[in-house]
Amino acid sequence: MEFNLSENEIQRYSRHILLRELGGTGQARLKSARVLVVGAGGLGSPLALYLAAAGVGTIGLVDADVVELSNLQRQIMHGVANLGRAKTASGAEALARINPLVSVVQHQTRLDASNAAELVGGYDIVCDGTDNFATRFLLADASVAARKTLVSAAVLRFEGQLSTFKPHEGGPCYRCLYPEPPPEGLVPPCSEAGVLGAVTGVMGTLQATEVIKEITGIGRSMSGWLLIWNALDAEFRKIKLKKDPACAVCG
Repeated sequence: MEFNLSENEIQRYSRHILLRELGGTGQARLKSARVLVVGAGGLGSPLALYLAAAGVGTIGLVDADVVELSNLQRQIMHGVANLGRAKTASGAEALARINPLVSVVQHQTRLDASNAAELVGGYDIVCDGTDNFATRFLLADASVAARKTLVSAAVLRFEGQLSTFKPHEGGPCYRCLYPEPPPEGLVPPCSEAGVLGAVTGVMGTLQATEVIKEITGIGRSMSGWLLIWNALDAEFRKIKLKKDPACAVCG
């Protein structure tokens, strides 16, 4: 990896470069990386903000929605001045305020079967910050087909989940954990069940940490593990995941 950091970048990222495990080489890898963030909401906000601050060179934001007042309790990329604006535009401005050296690509669209392959194929790592099962499963399947690492998080009420899926490197895929979406109505959305805003902040930040680890090759990957956090009990649990040899997608 070519050490292609300017003096400005060396100063900006100096606390990263001081880390023996990351250093200048790791920072150069971050600069060269392309990360797709699907969902510019509760999870996507802290995730994208920390990726921008960390110096990830290109960040793609996928979201078709506009900023609403009920979003502001947790979606910290957006503010009152952005009400009614596209979340991708509002998010791009927020990331530019933190780090104008980062390139932000706005995909003001809903990820669906017609565009999933093209969107996923244009990036190195894919991040799931969505809030519905249809998009979540579509994104997971597209990531397997494109042989892309997927860093996925989910939240509801006071609980969060996190895992990294790399079936192209022998690990389980999302469908090894959840073979099919749950029956409609079984798991209520946040708009019905509620969510503590700070829980999305914790899980989105953990998601950003795992993306940085995957890009730079530091630490232990979350591939093959599911992290569960219960905020009310302040309790983290890690569950070992196994690849399903009968998986319809990666088996």
